[in-house]
Amino acid sequence: MKTFIHILTLLAVALIIFNATQLNLDALLEGQSLIALITIVSSLCAIMLLQILRISKKIEAKSKGL
Repeated sequence: MKTFIHILTLLAVALIIFNATQLNLDALLEGQSLIALITIVSSLCAIMLLQILRISKKIEAKSKGL
């Protein structure tokens, strides 16, 4: 599970980097820039959710160890 979470996090980071190159700073909320901005925000949300899952798995493992 740990490897899977790391792979998904790397994919989300790659999406953020790719979509950052697609941004047009002159017209940020129009056309392709809006789609890129939405994808960047959704990738950041995915990273946060994956990190919450990773932390919850650590807590679960420690609580079973008691």
